Amino acid sequence: MRTVLTVLAATMCLTGFSVHAQGAQTAPGQAPAPVSQQPVPVPPAPQQLPSVAPGPAPAVPAPIVPPAALGARTFTAPTGVIFTTVRPDRVVDFEIVIAYLQAALEKSTDARVRAQAAGWRVFKATEPGPNSTVLYVFLIDTTVVGADYGLGRILSDAYPDRIQDIWKLYTGALAGGGSLLNLTPVQPAPLPPLAPPPTTPALTPRPAPPAR
Repeated sequence: MRTVLTVLAATMCLTGFSVHAQGAQTAPGQAPAPVSQQPVPVPPAPQQLPSVAPGPAPAVPAPIVPPAALGARTFTAPTGVIFTTVRPDRVVDFEIVIAYLQAALEKSTDARVRAQAAGWRVFKATEPGPNSTVLYVFLIDTTVVGADYGLGRILSDAYPDRIQDIWKLYTGALAGGGSLLNLTPVQPAPLPPLAPPPTTPALTPRPAPPAR
């Protein structure tokens, strides 16, 4: 009998421990606690650079081409003159261009250009030009008939890598388009023969009065 009671007591102790353990895990009437989960790391969004509006494309300067009006300076007479008016504040720029021109004429290997240089002289007027400009005179004597006396062609042949800068100085200094004159020497007309001087009739001597 004592043995049976001992077995029953042991069984009850084991049953109570099991119930207590189950109660510790889940309380009656309470949902089981959720299982804690580690948050999944989210990669950061890529940083966006501020949008920049595209700027205008850089302007490509057009090559400076000597105007046709200044490139067709030819003479038909044995002597020629070109008048050029220059802005008074750009005299230095214009005379730099003249220095380039004279150097180009001296160093040219073109026989036609050297013939042009032989009779080409540049003068500066002492008196002011129209509207207080400075007047320069190109005197060509003797001309090469039909040759081009435009500065653009001569300068571009001599300075192909610098013509744009030189041409800017030239066009920026001009106050007008200039003018060209063909000069023909005046041939004196033959003088008419001189008329003989008028003759004075000889005086007839009067007779002497008779003596008394």
